[in-house]
Amino acid sequence: MAKISKIEAQKRQGRYNVYLDGQYAFPVAESVLVRFRLMKGLELDKKQVQAITTADQQARAYGKVLDYLSYQMRSESEVLKKLRDLETPAEFVEPIMAKLRDQHLVDDQQYARSYVRTMATTTLKGPGVIRQQLRLKKVGENEIETALQEFPADAQLENASKLARKLFKRYHNQPEFRREQKVRQGLMTKGYAGEVYDQIKDAVTPAADPDQENALLAAQAEKVWHRYRRYTGVDRERRFKQAMFRKGFDLDAVQQWLAENQEGLS
Repeated sequence: MAKISKIEAQKRQGRYNVYLDGQYAFPVAESVLVRFRLMKGLELDKKQVQAITTADQQARAYGKVLDYLSYQMRSESEVLKKLRDLETPAEFVEPIMAKLRDQHLVDDQQYARSYVRTMATTTLKGPGVIRQQLRLKKVGENEIETALQEFPADAQLENASKLARKLFKRYHNQPEFRREQKVRQGLMTKGYAGEVYDQIKDAVTPAADPDQENALLAAQAEKVWHRYRRYTGVDRERRFKQAMFRKGFDLDAVQQWLAENQEGLS
């Protein structure tokens, strides 16, 4: 048996040094100090000392996780990864996780709700992308479904409209048909269902600009026609029309351009 001869506070808040029979023996967290009722004059055997130091190792790991959680909410899988990164002994992991769950410091349902609200208010990502990001964080499907209720349909349409207007500006130098394709695809890439574009199309599509469309067609037509100069006759016209269609131009408009410029083309 050894007797506690002194307990002194460390410079680090909440940590203490314990001395046995006048010699430094081990450090402890305040929670361990209280749990084991350590005080000057208390006698400890080797088994008790081992239990105390083991409890302190767990307390230190728990404290580091609390620091990790102090910056923002985390999913359970993120906390587990952090514990592994800290090289926490395997036998400490579940007790620490249980304590965090009991204190509601780790709660995937609350985490998912908060995550959805944050994404809905700070980004223009749609529910599909948000769902995938939560899956990557290993949040369960039921929790995700419940959390997505924080992003109702009207809010989705509002964000999708903002995104669509940005995309229309980005692709302003594309033919009207191609521009619409790009915007629709952009919305789906960001996680919105295909029908969302149909719901907001009339409100977000810029007014048609025939002069700009004609200028775009003329600029591209000259380049494409020149590209197929090694072909002749009907074969050249066919390849030209196919290329212009792939670029998103209306075939009737392409045919009209060709008819109007046929004599000057070489």
